[in-house]
This record gives sequence, C-alpha cells and structure tokens, in this order.
Amino acid sequence: MKRIELADVLVIGGGTAGFGAAIAGARQGLNVTLMEATTKIGGVMAFCPGMPWGGGYPVDQIIGGILEELTARLEAMTPPAAEKRPCTLENFGPEIIYDHDIATLTMFEMLEEAGVKVRLNATAVEPRMEGHRIKTVRCFDRNGTFEVAPKIVIDCSGDGDISAKAGVPYVLGDESGNMMAVTISFHMIGVDWDTAFAHTDPYFTDYAAKGIAEDRLHPDLAQLYLMKGFHHGTVFCNSVHVRGVDGTDPVAVGQATQEGRKRCLQLSQFLRTDVPGFETAHMSMLSPTVGVRETRKLQGVIRVTGADLACATKFPDGIVSCDNPIDDVMRSDGGMTHDAAIEKGSYYTLPFRALIPEAVENLMFAGRIISADATAFASVRGMPQCMAMGQATGTAAALALENGCPVQDVDTKRLVAELTKQGINRLRTAA
Repeated sequence: MKRIELADVLVIGGGTAGFGAAIAGARQGLNVTLMEATTKIGGVMAFCPGMPWGGGYPVDQIIGGILEELTARLEAMTPPAAEKRPCTLENFGPEIIYDHDIATLTMFEMLEEAGVKVRLNATAVEPRMEGHRIKTVRCFDRNGTFEVAPKIVIDCSGDGDISAKAGVPYVLGDESGNMMAVTISFHMIGVDWDTAFAHTDPYFTDYAAKGIAEDRLHPDLAQLYLMKGFHHGTVFCNSVHVRGVDGTDPVAVGQATQEGRKRCLQLSQFLRTDVPGFETAHMSMLSPTVGVRETRKLQGVIRVTGADLACATKFPDGIVSCDNPIDDVMRSDGGMTHDAAIEKGSYYTLPFRALIPEAVENLMFAGRIISADATAFASVRGMPQCMAMGQATGTAAALALENGCPVQDVDTKRLVAELTKQGINRLRTAA
C-alpha cells in the first residue's frame, strides 16, 4: 500500500536553515514536516561539531529572531551553554560559541514545542510536478518509499536536489565550476590555553610551515585554524580542507571524509609533539563526515552579487542583515581569503527574492543554495543568516497559504513587518 503523508509545509533538510523554516511555519499554525536524511539536525553543526555561529552580529548587533531566542535559552542555563566571543580571525565580527550537545538538544526541544513533525533518517528523492507546482515529493526511509503531499515545499537541503529536479536552474561553484573545499574538523581536549594562545599569530603559520617542510602535514595546512572551544581547555580545529570535491557526489564525499580523517590524525599528533600547550591533549569529536560549503546555487527571482555587497545594498525586501567578509576557501588552489566585503561599520541585507524561483509556485529555498554569485555567496553563507533565511521562508509560507497565492506574489512589505514582530528587531531595509 502506498504511504502518503499530508503537510501544509514540507521542509527538506534539518540544518540551521531548515530549523528556522520549520519553527517559523509551525508557529504560524501550519502543519509542518521537517525531513532530515541523517540522525541529527543542525547541518554543519552535526557534521562539524562545535562550529561557531559566525556572522550573527552585523555591526555588533545580533540579528534577532529565532537565532537570538536559541542563543538566549542557552545563555540562560546554569551553567551557561553559549556565549558571545570576539573572533580571532581577521575581518570577522563576534561569534556565538556553544556546548554542541546541549545546543542540538535545545533545537530539538524548540521544534517539539512548535509542533513540528521531525522525520529523521528519511530522504526526499524526487518531486512530482503538476504544471508549475510540486504536487508530491517521493521519499524513502528504511521501510521503503512514501510520498508527502505538501502545499508548499521549502528546500533547505544545502544541495538543492529537489529544487533542481523541479526545474529550477542552478550553477555549481564559481564561474569555472570550482567549488570551495570541504572540511573535516575535530577538537583537542586538555589544552593549556594560556600557553597555546600566547602565540601571537592566530594562524600558527610558523609551526605549520615546519610540519609541511618535514612532510608531517599536508601542504594545504599552511594556516592552522585553532580556536578556543566552548569548554575550558578545548580547542576547535577547523584546519583540514580537502579540495576538488563535488559535494553532490556521495562517493566523492565518502573518499574526502576518509582522506580528511587521516589529515586530522596527522595534525593532532603534530600539535601534541610540536606546539606548546598541546603536550597532554588528545583528539575528540572528529567529524562523522565532511562539511560541504558549496554545491548548487539556485537561480532566484533576483541574484545577489558581490557588487551588491560592496555597495552595502539594503534591498526593499531585505530579510536579514549581514557584514561577513568574503570567506572563500580553497576553490581551484590552496588560496583562502577573509577580505572585507564592505567598509567597516556598514552592512547589507539579503532579499527575500533570492529565496524563491522564477517559475515554481509553491517552492522556496534557504541556506547555502541561495541565489548568489560566487563572491556574494562567500559572505552570505553563515549559519545565523541561514537560520534567518529559513525563518523568512517559513513565515512567507503562511502568508502564501493565507492569501492563496504563489510564493512569488507574497507581499514582501507584510513579510518584513511580520519578521520584525517575530523579533528580527534589528532588521535594516530600504525605505
């Protein structure tokens, strides 16, 4: 017997964007199903445990909304499970660090409180179209295939498989098809912070050069991204990047994961033997798979460009502020940039129109599949912005269903006003 499930909104992907979309939609009274292919929500939070929430404080003001609510809940715990800290890397503003397990548990609790139906270990495979609308989405879990018949689909999958199969045009990577490197992370536990971070170079380049020269570290480890973890004596190591990986190819992702694990072990051993402060530390919380930064970028009604960022554009349908640098990681070579996107003290906004396709009437997308060129994408992809994108699409779903209109016809002035009511109280848009 064919299994068919009904939903007002089907959110595909349980990363930070999907989390924001599902909660926002459910709080508007919608029947929301959140479908996640793995065993855990959080996206890159699950793939790279402890990854800071960077970019949540444009012009040193939190973006508000669900991100602020989640952060406040964690900060209010005894002892606190999150805190705001300055980022040690150039051109980055403050970031939120947190206890990984408590944060993901709290996210599950917030989804439950909102009434979201969370489906873990379930994968969306293919949409069935009826004209310019998605009629059903074919899915599978360990019991076989089933279909979800949603009124609206929000693709927060990171790769945009369903959107692409629904006919939404896209590009892979930059103008030459090069995608950012994937990353596998880990923690070092039992580090003497005072000794380790007495080093004045935040990238530990002299130590890295020594390890590379002695053939003990991979040549792409010329800069070591070592950051104090949330708990005292822990260090988050976000250094191992594997280039030339197509994140839409599961075989390539699996191979990159194994290669990354090998490099992580080499780095952890090198830190213990050569970097002061790490002598008695050990590796922990190795990523279960690589974190993928970039695959498809979908074509929306509008495409955000690097020029928009440089001009500090405040779009009339801006749904979240951002001032992140151009955080470009190893596309065609080992180069990495953290160049400022705009002048210090400025910001830009992300337009809702970059989250909706031109033709499919009941589809939206949020997160790193946003419609943006390579330069803009390198700035907009932070987890706080992704969560706010999701919140905007979940809210827009309610407006579209209330008015019986395609998502392209949602009243964006009303959307922005509704998001402000929801606590995105520092939202900046054009007059």
